[in-house]
Amino acid sequence: MSDFIPPAKPIIGDDEREAVDRVLRSGMIAQGPEVAAFEAEFSAHFVQGRPAVAVNSGTAGLHLGLLAAGVGPGDEVIVPSFTFAATGNSVALTGATPVFVDIEPDTFTLDPDAVAAAVTSKTRGVLPVHLYGHPARMRELEALAAATGIALYEDAAQAHGAALDGRPVGTFGEFAMFSLYPTKNMTSGEGGMVSTATDEIARTVKLLRNQGMERQYENEVIGFNARMTDIHAAIGRVQLTKIDAWTKTRQDNAVFLDANLRGVVVPPVADGAVHVYHQYTVRVPEDRDGFVRALKEEHGVGAGVYYPIPNHRLPSLTRFAPGVELPETERAAREVVSLPVHPSLSQNDLERIVAAVNIVAGAGA
Repeated sequence: MSDFIPPAKPIIGDDEREAVDRVLRSGMIAQGPEVAAFEAEFSAHFVQGRPAVAVNSGTAGLHLGLLAAGVGPGDEVIVPSFTFAATGNSVALTGATPVFVDIEPDTFTLDPDAVAAAVTSKTRGVLPVHLYGHPARMRELEALAAATGIALYEDAAQAHGAALDGRPVGTFGEFAMFSLYPTKNMTSGEGGMVSTATDEIARTVKLLRNQGMERQYENEVIGFNARMTDIHAAIGRVQLTKIDAWTKTRQDNAVFLDANLRGVVVPPVADGAVHVYHQYTVRVPEDRDGFVRALKEEHGVGAGVYYPIPNHRLPSLTRFAPGVELPETERAAREVVSLPVHPSLSQNDLERIVAAVNIVAGAGA
């Protein structure tokens, strides 16, 4: 069998290694000038100059963003169940209640009609996820937030550079979180970035990430240690110089798969949307798990299932969702398969993926 094609692959090169060595040689390893530079560069690159605050993980970014936006006990925040658990976890960690609603089938993102039906007097905000790198239906959600007086937040963990109607994700909500985990479209080794609509929210996130301090030993609020190190920021700064080319490669790879795959449902892209393909996610209506096994064992092609268990059925979160029924969420959890689309793929790799999928799906090579 040919070499295994992994479903995802971090890309770390000599430039990143040199950046880390530069920081180590400087002796300034904790949060410092590299973090400040990374925040400014990320802000200019992705969120039209909105304030950006670096933290030590995407989950921390969601948690601190929600706290800084005023979410707390007694509040409800509407979220998708079809996402990684960090979305619901972060709401619960504030003391608020995550309210799980269904997704639309095409983009796997929140269904605005389902959100509207879930709004109550306790609803503080709605937290859509730009899942797989496709923007959520922000036009409708922004209008709903304005009409009902609830806040709009963004989980952009997988969506660096995604946009809708020319407007980048991360610029719609009171805050947005981008993950910098190793397998995201860009990484800092580990970390997250919070973009904010106001300087006030940004300052609060900065306080919360650093034990509640702006000046040493003058703790203004009860905070956390959620700082990013200069080592991680240095990696992120290098990756910022490469992300646009990587995104173009992901999009080109997706176009090739769209044109050549048979026997599976390829991912549509909404009008006006820029999809950055953190994951290239197809639907396999019958025996998804057998399909994934055959790709790996018979053809050496890795594939991921994101996510097999919806949040509202996780043991940690079921108490927030008694009696909840989310049919599109459940169908997606049964059918989705994410195929390799990362920039490390060669043309030969792409052709192997197509051949393997078409054979396993029964559509021929």
